[in-house]
Amino acid sequence: MRATGVLLPIASLPTKYGIGGFSKEAYDFVDWLKAAGVDFWQILPLGPTGYGDSPYQSISTFAGNPYFIDLETLTKEGLLTEAECKEADCGKNPKYVDYGALYNTRLALLKKAFKRSEHKSNEKYLAFCKKNAYWLDDYALFISIKNSKGGACWTSWDTDIKTRSLKALKEYREKFADEIDFYKFNQYMFMEQWTKLKSYANEKGIKIIGDIPIYVAFDSADAWANTELFEFDKNCNPKSVAGCPPDAFSATGQLWGNPLYNWKVHKESGFKWWISRISHCYELYDVVRVDHFRGFDEYYSIPAKDETAEHGKWKKGPGIELFDAIKKKLGEKDIIAEDLGFLTESVIKLLKKSGFPGMKVLQFAFDPHNPSVYLPHNHIENCVVYTGTHDNDTTKGWFKNLNHEEKKYIGEYLGCGDVKEEEIAWVFIRAALRSPAKLAVIPMQDILNHGSEARLNAPSTFGDNWKWRMLKDEATKGLSDKLARCNWMYERHKF
Repeated sequence: MRATGVLLPIASLPTKYGIGGFSKEAYDFVDWLKAAGVDFWQILPLGPTGYGDSPYQSISTFAGNPYFIDLETLTKEGLLTEAECKEADCGKNPKYVDYGALYNTRLALLKKAFKRSEHKSNEKYLAFCKKNAYWLDDYALFISIKNSKGGACWTSWDTDIKTRSLKALKEYREKFADEIDFYKFNQYMFMEQWTKLKSYANEKGIKIIGDIPIYVAFDSADAWANTELFEFDKNCNPKSVAGCPPDAFSATGQLWGNPLYNWKVHKESGFKWWISRISHCYELYDVVRVDHFRGFDEYYSIPAKDETAEHGKWKKGPGIELFDAIKKKLGEKDIIAEDLGFLTESVIKLLKKSGFPGMKVLQFAFDPHNPSVYLPHNHIENCVVYTGTHDNDTTKGWFKNLNHEEKKYIGEYLGCGDVKEEEIAWVFIRAALRSPAKLAVIPMQDILNHGSEARLNAPSTFGDNWKWRMLKDEATKGLSDKLARCNWMYERHKF
């Protein structure tokens, strides 16, 4: 089956309250996707964001972002009033998320809902806590302690709790019992609302593609609770950190700062932690896009003291052993491998062994002087084609900055002559849909024909990322009809 997907993060949905969430607008968007003949909705990681607002630097790889909990649903359930929601400052600009405003008001609102919830007698809540105790207990304790210490990184905590002595864990659990319950209840509400939305999408024939970062954040519950799984010294500080070498995005490389895995320990455990992580993903999503797939073959290790990524070294990753262990435990799962960038022979072999489809991005394809594997005629069936990703500019914004020769080459290759800036997004959409790739995924910004003002993320920059939101009336019937016609024309949806 040839299929189409649309990429739109949950945070980018329109709502009344400052950030996209599991609201009526999310259900309306599912209806829009159905009308457009779309089979997949791709989103970004759902975890809680911290400093920098990146969903790829979450304080927990298992937890959900409480900002996505729909306030109108809580109002209908009698846990909040409409007046309380309206009084909370959620930001003034409907086009962009104001994370500062949300930080100052959203958790206070959720705490009101928690206090009215009668959670201690809620059997579904208690069952949720029991089922998810393997990650939920550590997450709720971690964030409670972190808040009590003004947000300080866990490595600066007192030694007894930093190193998780049994006595300290018991004392802190007793001390912060109410806070711990609050954060657990947030996760319960998140999962309740997300499960209903996902079920609605599935009933409409639309599957959810989730996104899993290869690494966890250093200042996270995952790192604190599992120090043996990472390359830490005796003081729990990273010996080396993750990133990638200099490339088209950055002349000095990308210094992500995530702790690196101690793959020897993971292997000795039968990859138990990874299997738990992937298993949890399939409770949230139908398909998982694994970010930075190359890191499973070889990972880039940068000395922790370095200020840029220029002097890192490649080291051997777990390879196919990890994916064989996952398959043995969980069975066949639908995975998309993010295999962008320079690929060695060994990572190409790993991708082939795994059987996972890789990615082809049209914005990377058009070099007038060099052939590219990203050009549509080089696509294979077992791949996923994108016009651009969350790390790219919008197609319109990208095209605007090309030189005359590059624009001419695109027009020549695609047979559309002197293509105009206002036309390029849909020219690329049609090129992606024509591709032999079994799945074509289009960022919503391209469908809306937005320029650089709608760019979601510019790697190696800070301050203006992850903010763009779609306005309420932008996803029109005219656009769904247009995309549906293209899907029919290129046989990308079974009607």
